[in-house]
Amino acid sequence: MARVEENLTMNDTKKGRRRSPAAAATAPGSLRGGRPLVATSWDPGRTALGAVRLIDLSVAIEHDAAGELTPPKIEYVDHTAGAGQTTKAFGCQPGDLVYSRGRGWAVENLAVSSHAGTHIDAPYHYGATSAGKPAKRIDEVPLEWCFGPGVVIDMRYKENGDLISVEDLRLALQKIGYRLGAGDIVLIHTGASKRWGTKEYFHQPGLGRDSTLWLVEQGIHVIGIDAWTLDRPFSAMAADFKGTGDGRLLWPAHFAGLTREYCQIEKLTNLDQIPNPFGFYVSCLPVKIKRASAGWCRAVAMVPR
Repeated sequence: MARVEENLTMNDTKKGRRRSPAAAATAPGSLRGGRPLVATSWDPGRTALGAVRLIDLSVAIEHDAAGELTPPKIEYVDHTAGAGQTTKAFGCQPGDLVYSRGRGWAVENLAVSSHAGTHIDAPYHYGATSAGKPAKRIDEVPLEWCFGPGVVIDMRYKENGDLISVEDLRLALQKIGYRLGAGDIVLIHTGASKRWGTKEYFHQPGLGRDSTLWLVEQGIHVIGIDAWTLDRPFSAMAADFKGTGDGRLLWPAHFAGLTREYCQIEKLTNLDQIPNPFGFYVSCLPVKIKRASAGWCRAVAMVPR
């Protein structure tokens, strides 16, 4: 299987037209033994913005959201309540706010974890050090890690509490004819996002130590998942620990970051809306919270029309 080259809209020099990723991958001479010889990715610098469709991969930060371990608290200050702040700031009376007819601004005050909503975990979340060096906090994560070719790995057949193994990942990639490359952003599709807002949202499979490290060893800096955590559910790990007393079964995907540095995106959504498992870009730039272990992000897939 060939590495996906970062040029999604290749020019067909013989016929003078552009080919889609699917067409390029199945064109004459592009198959060997039934597998793509050259799959095409995308160079956004050669693509007009009008040729790009954005797919929102993020859930919202919601007041008392059921899909959060620590539900956010949001105080909504509407335009009527905001009039007091506005008049105080300008030293005026409500009647002086001519354009708004006496109303002020609207603002929101939040008490929320940096791990609420769709967010990126920095290496510092897993421990103070990574690979023997101080672990990066979210404001230290290279922005280059957070924009790159995306690939969706379908794990929807896995049950709640199942481990996603190295072999599972290899077989899924072989099925779509894709070989991982440095800088790819891997998106694990479990289907759990369909249960967002319910208690069943926490029912999911997850990676282990070996499968996480295997991805990182392929040059992956960011691993995303459409579920609450990259690991298996807390209840599954706790049950295994209770039965075995083996502490290596606790939070292994996260703790893998102590050995090799990587970030993860948790609580993705809409992975089923991405039309092809590769041939698109992902942007997941985190909010810059000073010295934090995570930052909220508005993850999007950039898909060619």
